[in-house]
Amino acid sequence: MAYVISDSCISCGACAAGCPVEAISEGETQYQINPDVCIECGACADVCPVGAPAQE
Repeated sequence: MAYVISDSCISCGACAAGCPVEAISEGETQYQINPDVCIECGACADVCPVGAPAQE
């Protein structure tokens, strides 16, 4: 399953910068992951300082 970003997101952008397939974009209130592009590699979770990205 693709990763999703929880409400604990602080909109720092670390996850977007760490995503190798550019599946993460800035939404209105926080970053979001496009599940059709996500390759489930976990790079976003590895770089997030608050652990917001997680698998569904």
